[in-house]
Amino acid sequence: MLKKSSFRKQLENLIQQPENHSYLLAVSGGADSMVLASLFRDLRDEKQRPGCSFQIAHINYKLRGEDSALDQKVVQDFCEKNHIMFHLYEVSEKDKKPENSIQLWARELRYAFFKEIQEKEKLEFLVTAHHLNDQLETFIINLSKAAGINGLSGIPSNDNNILRPLLQFSKQEIYRFAEDNTIEFREDLSNKKSDYLRNKIRNEIVPKLQETNEHFLENFKKSSSYLNQTRNFVQKQIQEIENKLSIFNPDHKILSKEKLDQESDFVKFEILKKYGFNQEEEIPKIFKAENNSSFFSKEYQLIVNRNELVFIERSKDTESENEILLIDHFDLSENPIRINLQVSIADIDGFNKNIEWDFDAEKLQFPLYLRKQQDGDEFYPMGFSGKKKVSKFFRDEKLSILARQKIWILSDSNNSVLGIIPFRQDRRYAKDEKTERILKIFNETKNEI
Repeated sequence: MLKKSSFRKQLENLIQQPENHSYLLAVSGGADSMVLASLFRDLRDEKQRPGCSFQIAHINYKLRGEDSALDQKVVQDFCEKNHIMFHLYEVSEKDKKPENSIQLWARELRYAFFKEIQEKEKLEFLVTAHHLNDQLETFIINLSKAAGINGLSGIPSNDNNILRPLLQFSKQEIYRFAEDNTIEFREDLSNKKSDYLRNKIRNEIVPKLQETNEHFLENFKKSSSYLNQTRNFVQKQIQEIENKLSIFNPDHKILSKEKLDQESDFVKFEILKKYGFNQEEEIPKIFKAENNSSFFSKEYQLIVNRNELVFIERSKDTESENEILLIDHFDLSENPIRINLQVSIADIDGFNKNIEWDFDAEKLQFPLYLRKQQDGDEFYPMGFSGKKKVSKFFRDEKLSILARQKIWILSDSNNSVLGIIPFRQDRRYAKDEKTERILKIFNETKNEI
């Protein structure tokens, strides 16, 4: 008989200082999740652990008719009996089920629900009941996908505030524990069908593997532990290499392109993958790209800036940061009107100076804005004849993409370019001998944008 202390020890190792934390348990009604819920209840009810705060969430997908309703009832009754806050999500017509990828749809739905509850109830950790058999199934799936050491290491026991305290225990051990401790649960008979890849692995492949060696699952657990240790060691080494390649910059992550290119393909991939560039065929393109080339992942823009790789978080590139209202209207009681931009003029590739531009206010269409460059921008620069595209002006000034992203465009309500800060004013709107009302734009700060 597997003792309760074995489960308890694993649970307590993972939820250290439970009196200081709060948890949301994902409970389906199956043996594994009901054992998890019972362990948390027992831990809470001990006098020395009164502050082990947790709540329970359940999803009724309504995929199995009456069985789905009975699953919900088991979980809900457990919560009512033990005075545990219960959160329910019932799938309705608004939750459109895809014709394929039901499992992916269900996963995305439940984790979105869990996140919503955690934020509302201020619950720090999500706890799931994944066990050793789940770990083996995931290993086989990832093995078929050439997932590398991270994939073969399987499901982490503690990752991004998601805890999985039952990973060390097999499904059979959990069933036995539930029976020995009279824990009510529901069996999901749909798991017996081999209609999904995971079910096929569970029902057909894993039993054959276990036939080859009666200690197969136990040996897999040891192998999984070794792989995790190897992964942790490799990640530490990768981080040390990245630290050596890093170029200090307070605003962006910058790596030496030349030095990183001297590393193995594996190291390049592992480092760039951290920033979302996880397509192997993309890596050579980055190192062969011309200066000022850009690559995009979901979270980062990568700019090839001469011999550097510059990573800029795209989440920071918000609409509010791309446009600033400078002046709403022209005040006739003042002449001239003086407007301090109060945006700094950075040392852009060696260019650093303050500006003082005089405009004929009656030629301007208010309000005026500061914004970033847009496709198709053109202007008539002071000191030049004719017009010029802003993009060509940047090229002529030999400005890198990184430098261009620091530059502000002064524009009016028609989106016309009045000037490129701090380079050139548009001569069409400049003060002349006929000007009666003057708008003076200046900048006295020298901090970086």
